[in-house]
Amino acid sequence: MDRLSARQLFDGVHERLDLRWEAGRQGEARRLEPRLTKSRRPSLVGYLNIIYPNKIQIIGTEELHYLGQLSPAQREQTLASIAISDPVALIVSKNQRIPEDLLQLAEASHTPLWLSSKRGHELLTWLHYHLARQLAPRITLHGVFLEVFSNGVLITGEAGSGKSELALELISRGHRLVADDATEFTLIAPDVIDGSCPELLQDLLEVRGLGVLNIREMFGHVAVKTSKYLRLIIHLKPLQLDGDGDPMTRLTGDVGHRELFEVPVPMITLPVAPGRNLGVMVEAAVRNHVLRSKGIDPAQTFIDRQAHQMRRLRTW
Repeated sequence: MDRLSARQLFDGVHERLDLRWEAGRQGEARRLEPRLTKSRRPSLVGYLNIIYPNKIQIIGTEELHYLGQLSPAQREQTLASIAISDPVALIVSKNQRIPEDLLQLAEASHTPLWLSSKRGHELLTWLHYHLARQLAPRITLHGVFLEVFSNGVLITGEAGSGKSELALELISRGHRLVADDATEFTLIAPDVIDGSCPELLQDLLEVRGLGVLNIREMFGHVAVKTSKYLRLIIHLKPLQLDGDGDPMTRLTGDVGHRELFEVPVPMITLPVAPGRNLGVMVEAAVRNHVLRSKGIDPAQTFIDRQAHQMRRLRTW
């Protein structure tokens, strides 16, 4: 899991949220870390809260009004509590005038203090979204990640199984490359896994005998995509002819799942052998996966027809 410094967070959102750094620049190294507990309080970001202090505290009109209603002693105690909670940053919304004692507190405690023209609700919503992606669990998997018929498909297999050659064929058939060799997957929601390409490998595909190819330059901008949700894993393995496999796979295919971040991802295993058109097979596998996700199962339809026919024969 990644950690995010106050400087990194500011650089990532200051244009979108119109942030200006007003005080506490010495605290730019303060770190925001993913939550490792199931407790919902305190939150990573929220409105000013003294009892359950959020790591990023948003100070809106109501919060400034609350501070203004306190007696001098209560106000001093409240500001001291804010400093003791060690927030990563304080954000004042709607370009409101920042009280002098709050500026002094930020400078003295080295607490980053930012000013924004945006409303508090917009700050809260966007920061929640940004932090959810930046601090989400990540994993890097070996394989080629493609968009096939608008579905994110990860092609895996042992070295030399033909993953890159298969990817090149699919790209030539109009599908799109996301990442080759090392795809970064991020859990951006409880059941949504997003796959993207490391910056070093963007647009590139390595094919044995051809070397590294720039897919964007060869096939155009529409042949690549920056990210895609993972919907299906296709695993390539050598074809076995010993007859020891499960006979039911002749009907249903070799279908299972692989868990990533405790999320079950459907996985189809395709046997690799000379003469098999894997490009067509992958397209068919993706189409069939879409049908199954809609409740249409051709194998079960065949089994039901066979059972119905056997019942009819018994009645004769």
